[in-house]
Amino acid sequence: MPLFTSAPNSLCILRLSAIGDVCHAIAAVQAIQKEWPTTKITWIVGKIEAQLIYDLPGINVIPFDKKLGLKGMRAIWSQLSHLKFDALVHMQLALRASVLTLGIKAKYKVGFNRKRAKEGQWLFTNKRIKDTASTHVLDSFYSFIEYLGVPKSKPTWNIPLSKSDLAFVDDNIPTQKPYVVISPAASKDERNWITERYSQIADWLNELGYQVVLCGSPSEREKKLGVDIKLQSKLPIINLIGKTSLKELTAVLKKAAVVIAPDSGPAHIATTQNTPVVGLYGHSNPKRTGPYNSLSYVVSVYEQHIEEQQNKPLSELKWSTRVKGEHIMNDITLDMVKAPLNTLLNS
Repeated sequence: MPLFTSAPNSLCILRLSAIGDVCHAIAAVQAIQKEWPTTKITWIVGKIEAQLIYDLPGINVIPFDKKLGLKGMRAIWSQLSHLKFDALVHMQLALRASVLTLGIKAKYKVGFNRKRAKEGQWLFTNKRIKDTASTHVLDSFYSFIEYLGVPKSKPTWNIPLSKSDLAFVDDNIPTQKPYVVISPAASKDERNWITERYSQIADWLNELGYQVVLCGSPSEREKKLGVDIKLQSKLPIINLIGKTSLKELTAVLKKAAVVIAPDSGPAHIATTQNTPVVGLYGHSNPKRTGPYNSLSYVVSVYEQHIEEQQNKPLSELKWSTRVKGEHIMNDITLDMVKAPLNTLLNS
């Protein structure tokens, strides 16, 4: 039996980070809205991620600044003190998020199945989803809403973009040619592809008649990577790394012909905009964290390395097992990346 047989009055969604996972959660939350349009939804989300979802229709978005620690938690608790939710949907495994749930009043607190829960999440919930089998993170989030009583459906996204967000693209990518976005940086440098190969694939795309655009966050390491790629490229590249808001980045990704990215937030933002993604994977399982609608275009060396390191077939390993090593991404060759690009750009 589902937790609710009719629409609950109110739900609180707790998914703080990261950007990619928040993108997965958007689809699940908007599926709830389609099924239960009268249900009031509050979403507690990280301060940075809130920049992407602050204006999602019909959702009360409450940003949480993890840097404030207990002070930040108390601010959330005070803001919600007058509310008691029918259910708190706890989609974050981190202990910090679980502690945050202590001051949120809800009849039910729904968490991951204990076999998948980490950092003692089960101690903070009184209901747990049954799912232990789904591979992709997005599917696991959908298991939450199915547990609540929302039928399974194809994931869709509605992220509002303003006229100024869309105008940013025309103002900063002044070309009549179609463009391909390379978002080169993952959360850790070892998960990036080789700088020289980014430059080489950019030159190849230019020769095919595509403008190449670099995107990424304003962190110093990402900005340096963008400069290095541009310096090593023989043909012109537009470098927007560190020059976009999250909404402007979404607009840039929306209008791209294809996005090339390692395991990173922009790959998943592009998915929300129905833009095909060539994902580059070596350290994490693309079947778990790959761009959901572009898994057939993923270039992955994860499978060979994880089985070598663990000395077990992939089917026997834990859901979130990662490959270790600084040079794993070296095994992704130019030809491996050109193959799905040829398919996508010639289709």
